[in-house]
Amino acid sequence: MNSKSLLYLGSLIPIVFFGTTFIAGFMQGNYNHLSRMVSELGTIGTSSQYVFMAGLLACSALSVLFVVGLYRVCKAANLNVLPVILILAYSASIAGAALFPLPLRLHGILGSPSILLILSPVLSLILWRKKGPRHIVSMSVVSFLVMSLGFLAFMPDVLAEYVGLKQRFFHVGWSVWFGYLSYGFLRLVKSREPVPVR
Repeated sequence: MNSKSLLYLGSLIPIVFFGTTFIAGFMQGNYNHLSRMVSELGTIGTSSQYVFMAGLLACSALSVLFVVGLYRVCKAANLNVLPVILILAYSASIAGAALFPLPLRLHGILGSPSILLILSPVLSLILWRKKGPRHIVSMSVVSFLVMSLGFLAFMPDVLAEYVGLKQRFFHVGWSVWFGYLSYGFLRLVKSREPVPVR
């Protein structure tokens, strides 16, 4: 696949992820997205276990391909690849969470690397500020702040009845980041393409 095709995947991944959670939640019937954790949708023995697993594995595979596209463009534009490489933490953790569902102990262990994803917008703000895609400063800050709200999930006394909502802030944050990278890097590729001679 060419780089442009791979970059479009950044906008597709959040659709697959949230589509999976809504379908799996519907299958469970009484699932509340605001009060229950995302991982509960894949709990062993639930009606949505395998749909949820398939959706997460699809997101993992698509994110690896997305990273390949971003990596190619970074190299061509002489941009530091570290913010892109950090996205692989998401790829690994979401695959781990899918293959080792609740209540398996490895679910939490293999799902934890996704925390590193929050460093991607932070480092891009530092490393890409001068040569990166347009609006890099504002979108890095927005993505970082929304993802940071996801850490409220580790504070049981804050919005205690809305654990699911707190966790989903993180997912909304990386979705914004992936969507921006898809859009921003596609524009970057277009700006570097030679103008056709008429």
